[in-house]
Amino acid sequence: MEACLSVVMPVYNEAQTIRKMAGMVLQRPCVKELIIVDDGSVDGTRDMLKELAAQEPLIRVILHEKNSGKGAALRTGFVAAQGQFVIVQDADLEYDPAEYPRLLAPVLQDKADVVYGSRFSGSSAHRVLYFWHSAGNRFITQLSNMFSNVNLTDVETCYKLFRKSVLDQLTIEENRFGFEVEITAKVARLKVRIYEVGISYYGRTCDEGKKIGWRDGVQAVWCILRYNLFR
Repeated sequence: MEACLSVVMPVYNEAQTIRKMAGMVLQRPCVKELIIVDDGSVDGTRDMLKELAAQEPLIRVILHEKNSGKGAALRTGFVAAQGQFVIVQDADLEYDPAEYPRLLAPVLQDKADVVYGSRFSGSSAHRVLYFWHSAGNRFITQLSNMFSNVNLTDVETCYKLFRKSVLDQLTIEENRFGFEVEITAKVARLKVRIYEVGISYYGRTCDEGKKIGWRDGVQAVWCILRYNLFR
């Protein structure tokens, strides 16, 4: 597959996984560049990123001086991306870059402009974790669908792939996890072609470093209303 994909990876205190995940991303022949936005890490991640960037020309590192949130890191990375297509990749090993071709297929076939990787559709492997996290994800997805009039199964998924031309029409305002429903509302308003593909998911527990919590769920509900009703 021809190199065409910019991978934007927001990072905050991921010293235990960043080397492995960067290596997994760079193994994919479709990757044009890996843009890592460090959002104020204090656990040694920054030193590792400097080493990785010195060793690998496809890696570009951008540093935020203070922690501002996933949405803020993605906003920075999206502006810097130069590929024809752009995908979000977390650094925590929950999502497998080997599935990039599956996500790229609908856009390369000119059937889609945006592709979401759904953890709740398909038959790929999923780690069994928290019931209430899953129930919360499904509630937020359904509420988002009601207001944006799309029929996604997993609005909170990390794997969102965009044509760069679509991203260039959007301005991301949310600094934290509200990004997920914000960008969905704005993409739906553009009337572009949205696809979903089933993906595997190797989730982390809270003890293993899972960062999203119930407050982010409350914020997501507010963002659904804000970006669907008041814009």
